[in-house]
Amino acid sequence: MLSLVIPVYRNEGSLPELLLALRHLNETLVSRLEVVFVVDGSPDRCYELLREALPQQCFRSQLILLSRNFGSFMAIRTGLQFGQGERFAVMAADLQEPPELVREMNRVLSEQEIDVVVGVRSRRQDPLLSRLASRVFWGLYRRYVVPEIPSGGVDMFACNKAFRDTLLSLDERHSSLIAQIFWLGFRRASVSYERQERQYGKSAWTLRKKVNYLMDSVFSFTDLPIRLLIRTGALGAIVACMLGTLVLVARLFGEIDVPGYAMTMLTITFLGCLNLLGLGIVGSYAWRTYENTKQRPLAIPMRVERYEVMHE
Repeated sequence: MLSLVIPVYRNEGSLPELLLALRHLNETLVSRLEVVFVVDGSPDRCYELLREALPQQCFRSQLILLSRNFGSFMAIRTGLQFGQGERFAVMAADLQEPPELVREMNRVLSEQEIDVVVGVRSRRQDPLLSRLASRVFWGLYRRYVVPEIPSGGVDMFACNKAFRDTLLSLDERHSSLIAQIFWLGFRRASVSYERQERQYGKSAWTLRKKVNYLMDSVFSFTDLPIRLLIRTGALGAIVACMLGTLVLVARLFGEIDVPGYAMTMLTITFLGCLNLLGLGIVGSYAWRTYENTKQRPLAIPMRVERYEVMHE
């Protein structure tokens, strides 16, 4: 059985078409289908609409309501945890990724010696600014976090149960699920698809969330900020020495009459470069370490409902 995990947040408008696409997917799949909807504290009527519609569907389903908005990655982890299949797949509820891709990833998992399949965007039908922002974001991601990640990024993936169990064992908060997939390794394959234009609602994947996600990925998977801190501190020390030499020469030639001015300037510049610049970076690592020691649940399922197949 294939367990398809779908995080739901502000997707009220796309739900009817999504359910129709899932019914078609269920008919074309050779194996059984279970769909796990995880409503991530959505403020609209997504939960109520799904609760009314799921008992009449021709596929098995679960409906999980989280106590608040924990983010899409935590919603995906929750869905993977509750899924009961031998294989697992993830797709968004906005239908920008074609449901046919789920069938293709399931075929690869079933027929090949593969543990995880990622969907690679060959093209995307998004506005120009969105495409440019995405290109910059994933370009930085490839350069500083995960060099193996496709240039267009990854939004969908499928895996077997062994990979799912290993992925869930990484009990980390403020991390990147996509980076974890590539960090784990295993036998990996990819399938390409064309990202469709969004038809309903507005994406909740805002610039602020993208920046936070990039920071979480950087601080969780690379020591780049520490290395930048060392280099910046070294450069700052060199500049401080040059400035100190300039001030000393000016003092010797009588250009500076204020006593102690040279030492004050040198001390402020040097300590400012070495200390103040690094406080935010080191503090970010310390804060993430502290968050992981709290051992709070990554997400809180408030309601879990299961629906069996009522009719074929």
